[in-house]
Amino acid sequence: MNDDQQRPHDDGAEDDATAQPGPDDALVEGGLVEESDELDLDDAPEPGDEPEPEPEPDGPEAGDPDDEDEPDGDVPLDAPETDLDAEADHETELGHDEPADEPDPVDEDELLAEDEPEGDEVGGDELDDEDEPDGDVPLEASDTDLGEHEDEDEHEHEHEHDHRPPPFAVDPDAEDTGEIHPVPRSFAPLAPSALDVDVDDVDVDDAATEAAPSGEEPHRPRRRWLRRALVAAVLLLGLAYVGGWWLTGERTPAQASIGGVDVGGLSPTAAQRAVETELGPREADAVVLEHEKKTFEIDPADVGLSLDAKGSVDQVVSRSWDPRRMVALVAGKHTYDPVVDVDDTKLADSVDSVAEAVQVPVTQALITFPGGKPKAREPQEGLVARKDDTAQAVKDAYLAESGPVAVPTAVVDPMVDSAGLKKAMTEIAQPAVAAPVAIRVGEKTIKLPVSAYTPALTVGVVDGAMKPRIDAEKLAEPLTDATTGIGRKAVDATVVIRGGKPVVVPGKDGVGLQPEEMAKKLVPVLTRTGDARSISIEADVVEPEFTTADAKKLQIKERVSEFETEFPYAEYRNINQARAAELIDGVIVKPGETFSFNDTVGERTEAAGFVVGTIINGGVFREELGGGVSQVVTTTYNAAFFAGMDDVEHHPHAFYISRYPVGREATVAWGYLDLKFKNPTKYGVLIRASVKKSTPGSAGVTRVELWSTKVWDVKAGKSAKRNLRDPGTRYDDTPACVAQDPVQGFDIDIYRTFFSKGKKVKSETVTANYQAADKVICGKKPTKD
Repeated sequence: MNDDQQRPHDDGAEDDATAQPGPDDALVEGGLVEESDELDLDDAPEPGDEPEPEPEPDGPEAGDPDDEDEPDGDVPLDAPETDLDAEADHETELGHDEPADEPDPVDEDELLAEDEPEGDEVGGDELDDEDEPDGDVPLEASDTDLGEHEDEDEHEHEHEHDHRPPPFAVDPDAEDTGEIHPVPRSFAPLAPSALDVDVDDVDVDDAATEAAPSGEEPHRPRRRWLRRALVAAVLLLGLAYVGGWWLTGERTPAQASIGGVDVGGLSPTAAQRAVETELGPREADAVVLEHEKKTFEIDPADVGLSLDAKGSVDQVVSRSWDPRRMVALVAGKHTYDPVVDVDDTKLADSVDSVAEAVQVPVTQALITFPGGKPKAREPQEGLVARKDDTAQAVKDAYLAESGPVAVPTAVVDPMVDSAGLKKAMTEIAQPAVAAPVAIRVGEKTIKLPVSAYTPALTVGVVDGAMKPRIDAEKLAEPLTDATTGIGRKAVDATVVIRGGKPVVVPGKDGVGLQPEEMAKKLVPVLTRTGDARSISIEADVVEPEFTTADAKKLQIKERVSEFETEFPYAEYRNINQARAAELIDGVIVKPGETFSFNDTVGERTEAAGFVVGTIINGGVFREELGGGVSQVVTTTYNAAFFAGMDDVEHHPHAFYISRYPVGREATVAWGYLDLKFKNPTKYGVLIRASVKKSTPGSAGVTRVELWSTKVWDVKAGKSAKRNLRDPGTRYDDTPACVAQDPVQGFDIDIYRTFFSKGKKVKSETVTANYQAADKVICGKKPTKD
């Protein structure tokens, strides 16, 4: 029992820690033995006596206690289990004159000597006399047996005793661990022989330690020591963890570097100073990108790139609870990239310019019908720059000492391969032109010739498959020409320039076939044969596509811009430019509508009136159909530029051609490069285009005018050339080779400023990137001897 469990006696008896229980003592201190009415301590057996067992009495005998005072002295709680068992087995009653069995000697080393309270109070609770059992009760008697004895002897004990049953006793079945186990009050008191122990001779800690058998529960002192050691270890670990957290913000790891600069073990201030000293001088160095021997320089100042020395160090020494950051202070090598600032918008613009120069547009499979015969265009994979990765590559390469960085690219596969194109040619294109289509209009039947619909027919990729398509707008004119016997042709209204002024020419209704309906009905029958290759349709009033009211509503009143370019003599230029100008002349771009050069002019083919000429392909000159058309494209782009049209799409030439205005020129390629501009005004825009042909002794002139209602005055400006790139030399032994002189590459910004009534409204900037044009020598490259 612990010291804080001891209670003082109520009867005023002195605490005598050295008192020994004698033969005249009635009870053992601590409440382990209860006084019986018939107990005569003078008759208690002496050690060594061999009392003879007597028969069990018929019942308890009542009697007055010899003395109401309780004895002093300390008595161990845990009497040997063998004594208790012996007394229980013989059912010996304390208080009889018959001698009891001699108890086994008490081993003081097996006792846990703890001071127990003396007197009548045990645990501070008082019991009524009716609760105190009379007579002798066997040690192992149950609560039921005790209750029965109490009922039988209740009438024999009318007087009250100031004796209280012990609240605790040793459990005879409990494991000998040195601990006290509560036992119900129904258990009998201990035999007096178990009390002959001098508690002064018992050391509590030693007794508890020696009494614990081997293999049983750890002893109290050992557990106490382990708990203290565990608490100490946790405290030390916590202190080390907090210290590690503090150190992560006080110095860099022992083996750390930022952008190749050694900052190991430095304070934040010293590390920042080292980074600024080593990397600062390289802040103005350009980042060089490379793609197939073409290089692109990114000026840090143009994209807002700069070193963030403090941020670079903060990523290394910022305080952290992460144990890995703490371990890093003393172990392992740790490398970090410098933190940089950048204007993401400006960087994206520069990357766009690089991507445009790198891009190889994918060529989708296509079948057209020039001259009424199918012509296949083979699909070709494209190549694009991965813009996000390119921007990241620029930031990663900044302040690094490595050479040019490759532009990250990705291949773009065509949606239909060559096998799919071949199948479409066999199953769609060839049957489509195999025979005319019969058209029944009322009782009249006519044959619609192949030439009437093939100019509007294409077989191209739609939803990942090759399918035929007829453009109703392109079908209208040849359909009307081919069906003159049915009704009459409608005439669209238009705007023409007469005497230097725009004039509206009214439209006229017609009677005939509706192009939209014809287009829908023609497509399904193109692959049929025999009688199934026919359609039925009704003739109806055909309104002009563009009415007189439509033309007047456009308010085309004046010339809002004009532009001219000159070109040297070449017969292919005269032919191709004149044909392109003819096809765009008279086109009206309605409010909100987008003009497309390719859609208007169409593919440059012999059937469309074009001849072979020189073009730029892959950075070198090549001979192909439509060469020279870019002269008309450049002139149209500049007319739209000064008219304030929205630039939807335009592509400068791969390298600069000196006869064009620098930075303000454009080229096209059928199928992937186009010139597009949108009319942002509420007025219509009329395009007038013409070509004055060149002669061997005079330059030709291409002229484009835009007529509308004037909204803005537009002025152009330009920056100085930058990022100069030197050309190389290449040899070309192919039949398509065209020799060329080298041209230096560069970048340049073009400014467009809008004014209204003399006040600046807005401004725009576009950047042209010209690669260097290599010197091309036709023939094989010489071999070294």
